[in-house]
Amino acid sequence: MQETQFQDIQRLNRTLNGQRVVLIGGTSGFGFATAKAAAREGASITVASSSKAKVDKAVAQLPPGTKGYALDITREASVEEFFSTIGEFDHLAVTAGESLYLGEFVTISLEQARRFFEVRFWGSLTVAKHASKQIKSTGSIILTNGVIGLRPQKGWVAAAGIFGAVEALTRALAIELAPVRVNLVCAGYVRTELWGNMPEAERNELFEKAGELLPVGRVGEADDLAETYLYLMRERFSTGAMIVVDGGGVLV
Repeated sequence: MQETQFQDIQRLNRTLNGQRVVLIGGTSGFGFATAKAAAREGASITVASSSKAKVDKAVAQLPPGTKGYALDITREASVEEFFSTIGEFDHLAVTAGESLYLGEFVTISLEQARRFFEVRFWGSLTVAKHASKQIKSTGSIILTNGVIGLRPQKGWVAAAGIFGAVEALTRALAIELAPVRVNLVCAGYVRTELWGNMPEAERNELFEKAGELLPVGRVGEADDLAETYLYLMRERFSTGAMIVVDGGGVLV
């Protein structure tokens, strides 16, 4: 094959046109932003969320033909049924998660911390287990993490522990599910619904102060993260990797 022909094929392979992309948690935040970005490239989209109302709203804003499902990723039987229903697909992004659980360690609610772990760690593991039965060997799985695991702050014990576990899970899955690629997006401060458990004024103050400290001068937006998920779907050589998208937060 001539070099120019090979390069043309490579360029075609770097687009999501005609591919099936599944987004668990794809109805809000950077999951929804990724769904919109993938759809613009010609991918067919399936979104799932624990809230049927959010699913219906997201599907209405995405291109015709988009499929949406209400799904509780803490129930394995439901996850198994979901993937057997949707059939074969190319890429999976898991962005589902509850609002960040923060609090002083000495007063932390272990019940709430376990629930947080149930969704973010066990939910990701359960989804990966059953997605692996339907995903193409040329496809990818992308999990989601936060820089809290790399640079924890006071009061963030539960979140830091969970994110550290998800990072290790990503590397293990990359070996277990090969040749399917498994990678991790590690986000910094991003303006999404994830912070919805904080009062609006307090949340805006946090974003403003955090943005001033970052080298890029602002906190992230959902579209910033979407570009990273699409990159990991398009390229073909990374697996077991974590990409930090935090505006330089771990540097300062």
